[in-house]
Amino acid sequence: MSTDQGALLLKKQLRELGKKPVEGFSAGLIDDDDLYKWEVLVMGPPDTFYEGGLFKAHLIFPVEYPQKPPKMKFVTDIWHPNVEKNGDVCISILHEPGEDKYGYESASERWLPVHTVETILLSVISMLADPNDESPANVDAAKEWRQDYTGAFKRKVRNCVRRSQEDM
Repeated sequence: MSTDQGALLLKKQLRELGKKPVEGFSAGLIDDDDLYKWEVLVMGPPDTFYEGGLFKAHLIFPVEYPQKPPKMKFVTDIWHPNVEKNGDVCISILHEPGEDKYGYESASERWLPVHTVETILLSVISMLADPNDESPANVDAAKEWRQDYTGAFKRKVRNCVRRSQEDM
């Protein structure tokens, strides 16, 4: 697929999200002249410690999209086992397509060209509610998730939620 087709696909997804917003997030371009850089606002999922949070992130699409996945990075502080301390999101569907050289993920769990902004963000919202602590990007958050869920982990997440609200 050529760059032009990837741009057309992104333009179509942007238009569809504008017509039919999806509950849990909003998405748009960072700069109207660059279809490959999106800003998203992820609402903390209900009935989780993240509820009430408004977490800003960037989705940066490669020119090889949809053959290759975008990168996602939270620019709002967020404490989560699958989000690196610098904000990079580590979730299977954003991993390069094909077999995992470590054998941890099957090819079907990794990036597939059928994924859209909507499927990515719904997966991230699901990840917020149900982390994969077996393969953490933030080892400290995963340790707290396992050992002190209602103590230190909850406190740090609620602080992130409060700061995210203040930043809006």
